Amino acid sequence: MDLKIKDKLFVVTGATSGFGRAIAEALLEEGARIIINARGEEKLQAFQDQHPDQIEIVAGDITSDAVISNLIRQVDGRSLSGILINAGGPPASSFVSTELEQWDEAYKTVLRWKVKLTKAMLPVLGADQYGRIIYIESASVKQPIANLVLSNSLRLAVVGFVKTLSQEVAKDGITLNIIAPGYHNTAAMGRLFTKKSELMGISIDEAKEEYKGQTQTGTLGQADDLASIAAWIFSPMSSYITGQTITIDGGLVSNTL
Repeated sequence: MDLKIKDKLFVVTGATSGFGRAIAEALLEEGARIIINARGEEKLQAFQDQHPDQIEIVAGDITSDAVISNLIRQVDGRSLSGILINAGGPPASSFVSTELEQWDEAYKTVLRWKVKLTKAMLPVLGADQYGRIIYIESASVKQPIANLVLSNSLRLAVVGFVKTLSQEVAKDGITLNIIAPGYHNTAAMGRLFTKKSELMGISIDEAKEEYKGQTQTGTLGQADDLASIAAWIFSPMSSYITGQTITIDGGLVSNTL
């Protein structure tokens, strides 16, 4: 299917692994141009070397104000069609084991930078009456996941601001949607496998099987499958979808919302 995004410019954060990498590759396959961001400059450079005519890089921690400013300068007023807002989550922890300082840090790493980057990018997206913003969050916004109290709490704030903003900018041709993945076969799941292994006194492989067993499909999701949905949301074909939280979880979430 031609998604009609050839030569359009997108920004992808967290682009060297997991969902970010898979979504970046899906956009490249459609002929899009992308500005990619991640902490590791060597990995970014290696990715760019594979697609020198389609990729630009901005290295650094996207949760920092300085890197957000660098990213905005890289766009340099060009017509931007969309941005993937994606980064790792806070450490796994139960509520009773957290310290208040961890909540302060989680606010910065889960919510604050997304608000800042969204504010900075809105004027660029609105210039052509077309814009797509996708936030990668977690199925925990619909059903809490054990030992992820910081993520469970702060990601709900992202849902609240995205839903509100989507209503404010829809008339400008800008849509905002959240993808809420469940358990996928990505490196980020490792911290959950490790935490469950420690708490239950089982091996990492046994912990992995425990997580598989919580889904209706009995499997972990694949990043490439999620990426195909993200690429479609970035396209003009998704113009009537905004303010939504789209759960991709193998049947993990049991409620009807």
